[in-house]
Amino acid sequence: MEQTRLLLAILLTFLVFVAWEFFFSPRPEMTAPPEPAQPTAPAKPAEKPAPPVAEAPAAPSGGSTMPSPAPAAGTGRLITVETPMYTIVLNENEGLIQSLTLKQYRESVAEGAVRKALIDSDKVNNNLRFGFEGGSVPGLDGAVYTLQGGSDQVMVKDKPEQVVLVWTSPSGIEIRKSLTFHPDTYLIGITVQVFNRGTGPIQDKATLAVSRVMDESPSRVVFEGLSGVIDDTLKEIGVGDIEDDEGSAGQIEWVGIVDRYFMSALIPAEKTSARMQVAKGAFNTITNTLVMDAVNIPAGQDQSFSYMAFYGPKNTNLLRAYGHNLAKAINFGWFDFLAKPALWFMNLIYSVIPNYGIAIILLTVMAKIILWPLGNKSYKSMSEMKRMQPLMAEIREKYKDDKKKMNEEMMGLYRTYKINPMGGCLPMLVQLPVFLALYNMLYGAIELRHAPFIGWINDLSSPDRLFSFGFSIPFMEPPYGIPVLTVIMGATMFLQQKMSPPPGDPAQAKIMLFLPLIFTFIFINFPAGLVLYWLVNNILSIAQQYYVQKKYA
Repeated sequence: MEQTRLLLAILLTFLVFVAWEFFFSPRPEMTAPPEPAQPTAPAKPAEKPAPPVAEAPAAPSGGSTMPSPAPAAGTGRLITVETPMYTIVLNENEGLIQSLTLKQYRESVAEGAVRKALIDSDKVNNNLRFGFEGGSVPGLDGAVYTLQGGSDQVMVKDKPEQVVLVWTSPSGIEIRKSLTFHPDTYLIGITVQVFNRGTGPIQDKATLAVSRVMDESPSRVVFEGLSGVIDDTLKEIGVGDIEDDEGSAGQIEWVGIVDRYFMSALIPAEKTSARMQVAKGAFNTITNTLVMDAVNIPAGQDQSFSYMAFYGPKNTNLLRAYGHNLAKAINFGWFDFLAKPALWFMNLIYSVIPNYGIAIILLTVMAKIILWPLGNKSYKSMSEMKRMQPLMAEIREKYKDDKKKMNEEMMGLYRTYKINPMGGCLPMLVQLPVFLALYNMLYGAIELRHAPFIGWINDLSSPDRLFSFGFSIPFMEPPYGIPVLTVIMGATMFLQQKMSPPPGDPAQAKIMLFLPLIFTFIFINFPAGLVLYWLVNNILSIAQQYYVQKKYA
């Protein structure tokens, strides 16, 4: 089998992979503003956050683990809490979060863009919905809590502030929900106390839910959906698999919902035996519910339950600082073990040179240096194959009507000149995991979200566009303009192909001729950070290939 056949197979396999991800997978939050805007500084998470300690245990409230209808409007007050990191609006209706926006992140890179909303008040949601799985507290669904003391406008500046909501059932059962907000962390302390002033015991499983409105077909490049850490293992449930999931029980550290850049999570005060229950409701609302083990609260007694909630960015350093294995939510797929060191190195470069475009370039150079010996071996084999082209052409012409004899003569030629026909492709195949790891990392790293590079490239997480056309272009995502990096990258692919030995098969030669054009077409909608990596890698590969060919000419 000729070297070019395997090379073609590798390239086409990668092409199918790329095409599937970017033409059949939606890409949330990749769209840049329709008109060019001045770059804004990339948002940075708070440094060295201190996780709060829940002041008191938290208890669930009546209801099932499935999403409940939105409470009737106008029956409860709204309580607004402002911290340096987010704005949260609570609703006395069922004590839910009405809306939550992050102050350090925005919806787009456009000047004046609104802040990133993790919870949208216009959608049904179940955030911080407390309940009992068996509905043992009648009336808790649809309960209207009452704010205890204080104002409905809470400013969190130099010290933690607490909001206490209380509801009492007709039978005398009191639910006291206390939320503690801190000025320097995305973690919210949650305490629910259940006072049983009824006539009989409460024997049930307490529940607490978190929810998000998600696309029905999330990205396949990085995981988006419901997740949790159970028995020290990350469990992920895609949006399309919710109906088939029967729940997962074990020692739970957190349950939540993740998308490309952000996550919402519920964290028991201690790792505890519980169950993760997932559900899907109206408006594409997905809900992840933490179902605790059964409790028994006799009449005249009370019990408390403690949690923390996290609503914020999927930033590795931030999540590691918070503990509870939250950092496991950042998962770059099969080659995660390669992607995370690459992310660490990219952030290290950024700490010295605060430009993620330059960090990507230097990261690509480092990867190329590490893989340099494999590249040398591959290009040396290609150079030898190129020198053999005249002899191979003679054999093809001589035995064009006898394929078996042609292959025998080819193998004899390889043995005579001690050439491995796979020598050029196998090193490339070994490098493929590195390419895919960087591919996933650069796509999913929140550090690149709205991060500027140079000139017109003001968002490395979105496609680069020079100018803005007043009309749409087929197969191009808005904004519509000139994809400069992509065009240059296509030119480097074409140059690299011209330097490689041509395939002997004319049909293969025609396909190879169109590969740079096909890749350029597909890369049009790639995030600029990914295209920059591929472009720099191509340039370095051309230089290495030129050096090796000159050396063994």
